[in-house]
Amino acid sequence: MVYYKDEKITIRSMVIDDAKLYFDTYMSYGWHPQMETYENYYKEQENGERIVFVPEYEGKVCGICTLVLHPKEGPFAGKGYPEIVDLCVFFHIHNQGIGSKLLDVVEAEAAKISDTVFLAVGCHSGYGAAQRIYVKRGYIPDGSGVWYQGKVLDQYAPCVNDDDLLLFMSKKLR
Repeated sequence: MVYYKDEKITIRSMVIDDAKLYFDTYMSYGWHPQMETYENYYKEQENGERIVFVPEYEGKVCGICTLVLHPKEGPFAGKGYPEIVDLCVFFHIHNQGIGSKLLDVVEAEAAKISDTVFLAVGCHSGYGAAQRIYVKRGYIPDGSGVWYQGKVLDQYAPCVNDDDLLLFMSKKLR
């Protein structure tokens, strides 16, 4: 399915071959991806549990974003709000408007099923650009504080500023 198309950007559904591309790209960044993650994204898309949005820039895959339709974790679990998960635009193609267009499309799909969408963003500086774009787009922290390894981090509790230290934010869509 194609969700959006203009002269440079196309946003489409995931095909199974995209999984290897994500794995290889993230490995090249020195990250530690799991092939199973992307294979599961495809399976969940096919089962109607997750919508996977694949942006292409001038015909080449350049990122990913998913929308979990019925999240089971986080402060909004079970409230009927979809969750934006794993928004990433590949490093070599930043500043082309792809992330903003991707969010436009994802938010429009989310608005078909709920008046609110939420997401979690990492707290370390590697997520700085994401933190800024979410605030500029109207996302606000939910007030539960930061979460670590899937649960609210108690005041003064030790943690590591890694990818598991998250701040949940939501946005009213209508």
